[in-house]
Amino acid sequence: MFESIAYAQTAAGAGVGGEGGNYFLLLIQVALIFMVFYFLLIRPQQKKAQSLKQMLEALKKGDKVVTAGGVIGTVTGMAQDTVTLQVADNVKIKVTRESVSGIRKPEEELASEK
Repeated sequence: MFESIAYAQTAAGAGVGGEGGNYFLLLIQVALIFMVFYFLLIRPQQKKAQSLKQMLEALKKGDKVVTAGGVIGTVTGMAQDTVTLQVADNVKIKVTRESVSGIRKPEEELASEK
């Protein structure tokens, strides 16, 4: 009884689309999923990394910056891989250039002091 039902289902399925059509549809679906992942995940991450790299290259003395650890300071010196920050009067620390996560704008300084 079960053999005839299974046989009828495979015979109907094989006659509708054929083998080649199923692989083509699968290939299109995988390509669409990859495109969605590229535009929603990969591309924005690449743009953010590129803008961070440009910001680190443009870093100069006197910039007020925030590190990845949340330390806020003013750039007083720079070497190839390190940045010296003044975080308080007579307190300077050295951090790696990659740990600088952003430059603070003057309006952010005023808002944080209130």
